[in-house]
Amino acid sequence: MLHEDIMPPLMFGGLVIFLLIGFPAAFSLAAVGLFFGFISIELGFFPEAWLGNLPLRVFGILSNDLLLAIPFFTLMGAVLERCGLAEDLLEGTGQLFGKIPGGLAYAVIIVGAILGAITGTVAASVISMGMISLPIMMRYGYDMRIATGVIAASGTITQLIPPSLVLIVLSDQLGQSVGDMYAGAIGPSLLQVALFLLFIWGVSMFQPHKVPPLPDEALAPRDWRLWWRVLKGMVPSMGLIFMVLGTIFLGLATPTEAGAMGVVGAVVLAALNRRLTWPLIREAMGNTMRITSMVIFILIGATVFTLVFQGVDGGIWIEHLLGLLPGGQTGFLVFVNVFVFFLAFFLDFFEIAFIVIPLLAPVAKSLGIDLVWFGVLLCINMQTAFMHPPFGFALFYLRGVAPKSVLTRDIYWGAIPWLCLQLLLVAVVIFWPQSVTYWLDRGPRVDPSTVIIDLPPPAATPDMPAVPIFQ
Repeated sequence: MLHEDIMPPLMFGGLVIFLLIGFPAAFSLAAVGLFFGFISIELGFFPEAWLGNLPLRVFGILSNDLLLAIPFFTLMGAVLERCGLAEDLLEGTGQLFGKIPGGLAYAVIIVGAILGAITGTVAASVISMGMISLPIMMRYGYDMRIATGVIAASGTITQLIPPSLVLIVLSDQLGQSVGDMYAGAIGPSLLQVALFLLFIWGVSMFQPHKVPPLPDEALAPRDWRLWWRVLKGMVPSMGLIFMVLGTIFLGLATPTEAGAMGVVGAVVLAALNRRLTWPLIREAMGNTMRITSMVIFILIGATVFTLVFQGVDGGIWIEHLLGLLPGGQTGFLVFVNVFVFFLAFFLDFFEIAFIVIPLLAPVAKSLGIDLVWFGVLLCINMQTAFMHPPFGFALFYLRGVAPKSVLTRDIYWGAIPWLCLQLLLVAVVIFWPQSVTYWLDRGPRVDPSTVIIDLPPPAATPDMPAVPIFQ
């Protein structure tokens, strides 16, 4: 006879086995949840009525307005990927920094941050920069590992810089405001860009032959035409960033509304660049449909698993397991980040967010951890899923667009220093929480002990005499 206490670890172990076999995550979650749900009903761990909550939870997912932001931001990124904006940004910025050692790498990092703030998708950034920048870096003698590493890493900045899809999903799973998650990610985003630029500066100082400047014959004249090329890419980008993020931070639009405006802005930019065609729109909408369907199916599977897991007191099991770790908050954060780092070798960030975060959030809350800080910290960690050799998706995207002369081992080895920089940022945010919380507007702080409620006595009426108030 199975005891109720053994059900949570059995469920978790069964899910791991399904995922290691390679069964799709959405169907693995639903299958494990339903299987153990029927067993739990038969053994009397919870009544049949408990599973009656499932249709309501699925309807709640499908009617969640916040999740509408995901297809909008995905469609915006898919349109911008093909509208020619990345080419204008990279060509102009590359010429601007081309005279200094590492100039092309600086340009890739800066443009990667800008593309991250207007596309929200890693694939769009890595593919665009890989197709445009990598051949130029190869032509002018860049070290292949530096070149491939900086392109892949700069594309993953998209995961952290608002309007990141990961932050939307994490805000939903943690029950926090998307605006707060976006505001909390500003500091770590700037720190990550600074770390990447500092690394290239160090390489240019100590090994300048790996990041040579552009030769004079490859440089465009330093006149108004160069500045016009830079502004032609920067100004529309800044306008689109304000349209999407500025309206959210100013409280003028919800994330869903801002995403809809971003789609309109992306279509306008594509039209201005004379790239707006029916094949572009059809391909962008098809890509959006695939990603949105994947997210919804994983989320439905996750809610089936979570409902049964909570029914057999899995939340209490997780809280006892993690709440008693040595070191308090710091010990919990270190363990969780190591755990998520290794999960990222095998799982996509959506799968981690929907499977693991609902189990960790109650423990973090019980330990007094700010959930916005916790979410941003996990978002930084989940970036590494795109850089892990040999399963990192950013490395796959780059391999797909890189010339055949680029060795796969150079792409993998080139990712290692940038992976270490991402882990360094995780440590910085753990030990310096103000890098996240400084940007949050928590509203005016009022001490309840100083609040005085002073109400005048009710006035007398013919029907009701005044009530005396005794001191």
